[in-house]
Amino acid sequence: MCPPEDSRPGAGRRVEVRARGLVVTDGPLSRRVPVALRYDPGAEPDGVRFVFPSGTVWSFPRTLLEAGLRAPARRGDVEVWPCGRAQTVVEFHSPEGTDVVQFDSSALTRFLRRTYDAATTPVTR
Repeated sequence: MCPPEDSRPGAGRRVEVRARGLVVTDGPLSRRVPVALRYDPGAEPDGVRFVFPSGTVWSFPRTLLEAGLRAPARRGDVEVWPCGRAQTVVEFHSPEGTDVVQFDSSALTRFLRRTYDAATTPVTR
């Protein structure tokens, strides 16, 4: 459920969507984790945040996520690429190592649509 629309001019509405990510490991045991996909146009109009159960938060440009649904894309410590027709991989690099998480592309696409809808504020005259 989304919080109410922010009252600041041009702030838009916050979006939070729950998605299931498959954490891919070198070993035989990959595991599914819930990931909160967040967008707050009032605080960061060009960025999205992926929040993991551990409390780890990754912020990166919304355009990177969008581009990575179609072709490999990278900016800084985050890389996104399509994996087959229905999956997308998001790779997070840090000094502690690399986390590779696979998502259903349809969940990421729905999230992006909601972010663009939330960022659009109606014109009043």
